[in-house]
Amino acid sequence: MKAVLCREHGPPESLVVADLPDPEAAEGQVVIDVRACGVNFPDVLVIENKYQFKPPLPFSPGAEVAGIVSECGAGVKGFAIGDRVLGSCGMGGFVERIAVPERAAIKIPDAMSFDEAAAFLMTYGTSHYALADRGALKAGETLLVLGAAGGVGLAAVELGKTLGARVIAAASSPEKLAVCSDHGADEVIDYEKEDLRKRIKELTDGHGVDVLYDPVGGDYAEPALRSMAWGGRYLVIGFASGEIPRLPLNLTLLKGCSIVGVFWGSFTARDPKRHLQYVAELMQLYEAGKLRPHISARYSFDEVALALRDLAERRARGKILLIPPSAG
Repeated sequence: MKAVLCREHGPPESLVVADLPDPEAAEGQVVIDVRACGVNFPDVLVIENKYQFKPPLPFSPGAEVAGIVSECGAGVKGFAIGDRVLGSCGMGGFVERIAVPERAAIKIPDAMSFDEAAAFLMTYGTSHYALADRGALKAGETLLVLGAAGGVGLAAVELGKTLGARVIAAASSPEKLAVCSDHGADEVIDYEKEDLRKRIKELTDGHGVDVLYDPVGGDYAEPALRSMAWGGRYLVIGFASGEIPRLPLNLTLLKGCSIVGVFWGSFTARDPKRHLQYVAELMQLYEAGKLRPHISARYSFDEVALALRDLAERRARGKILLIPPSAG
């Protein structure tokens, strides 16, 4: 089978497409014939050896896939050959076939395409855990989403609306903000041209935002923290800007607000039962038409460097996919 491999740490251009043996299903595993691979920001970091998880070389990046079950190992009870599934593999997903534990595969609705499935779990799973669980977002509250046109950002916009919040989306261009509006944002801020703190004050009549969803970090973090309402929750999702901010903690005292870390991957491992409950809720929202994964580009394995560059240079709107050669 064909696989995208990282043989040495470096930029996206250092990745290669190579042949690997087809996997076989061990006990408790299923083999998925991959139809689409989700591309996520951690893929950029892990190939440069900048991520908290550091797999041994060589490895294939890619944390989520979608496809068809082609083999079931001994002891597998929840799946059969031919089932349409998404797979949360954590690593190793840029391949034509992958073996994953049964618990890492999830059946998808008939109406969900493989493209949508490969673009679904990490973004919506992260955002749902962040907003509904860690942030306890309530109907009538105001949610600010930074980097709102990215994969997790758009998911947060949509989920914020399902929770009854007023959603303010902040992004870096009119084109990105148009996508945010199309996915339900009530107000938008172009933080490349507008003063973020001033605009938040205007849009909230000086009240500030109740929940801040921040996958960006960098220079936007402090003005956003200064724009929190009393009792607000600042959700730390990631650092797509490349800079981990150093925030003045006296602001949390003055505003009675909280800074809350969101590590969805660790949550799924520590509390798998609650994770599956949340996944079921997300699938219900999808089937009700309230969640619409936005896919901005599809690349072949040979174009993997372009896909990762789109993320690294913040050109992506929604999700980017890699399509294996065998998927057509």
